[in-house]
Amino acid sequence: MTDPIIRFDKVAKRFGDISVLDGLDFTVSRGEKVTIIGPSGSGKSTILRILMTLEDISDGTVWVDGEPLWHEKAGDGTLKPASEAHLHKMRGKLGMVFQSFNLFPHMTVLRNITEAPVQVLGLSKPEAKDRAMGLLDMVGLSDHAEKYPHQMSGGQQQRVAIARALAMRPDILLFDEPTSALDPELVGEVQEVIRKLAYEHDLTMLLVTHEMRFAREISDRVCFIDKGSVHEEGAPEDLFTAPQQPRTQEFLRAVLDG
Repeated sequence: MTDPIIRFDKVAKRFGDISVLDGLDFTVSRGEKVTIIGPSGSGKSTILRILMTLEDISDGTVWVDGEPLWHEKAGDGTLKPASEAHLHKMRGKLGMVFQSFNLFPHMTVLRNITEAPVQVLGLSKPEAKDRAMGLLDMVGLSDHAEKYPHQMSGGQQQRVAIARALAMRPDILLFDEPTSALDPELVGEVQEVIRKLAYEHDLTMLLVTHEMRFAREISDRVCFIDKGSVHEEGAPEDLFTAPQQPRTQEFLRAVLDG
């Protein structure tokens, strides 16, 4: 068994007196596709934001690809708070697709995708353009390279956002409710791109979604989180058809019946 590529070890996250994550133990194996489900406020998105270093942790340790994320090793082998240089290095292992697209409105689609590879990875502009055009072809938008975000539908913008995340060649791709801001008729086109990534690529994927049918289809494992801890996890078929914990049963009954 190889070490997990993501490991949360007794991680707590507090906002003042409010505890969002409560001693969370959670792992993801390399190449695994894991979906996190749970009620609003359960800590799902906080897990992704911690991995992207958008939120720090209050306690515990997060490991990514064998290295501590929010800490770094001191000379005596103990862990000390991470420097900005360490955080910058670790960010390169992860890419994130947000629910609200987060494209730069003043940049064309092509520049939205090439900017970070040029500025952060040091790619030449021709190299970055070749990479971007290949990714746009993969998401079905190769003829939209010179458009601006406002000229595109929400589903097209989200597909651009996926291409932009992939342009950095991350080891881990995070999706935070990637279809929740879309009109219902646009959801399928984004799901099709994610489905293709899940089936055809070796990426490690961690997905937060309220789309239960989609989670069941693409996941290797589904984790139900409530009040900041994992209540139940397992293969999608097992968790959705025969959940063992009363809280999981209650949540799925409410969501699926709704």
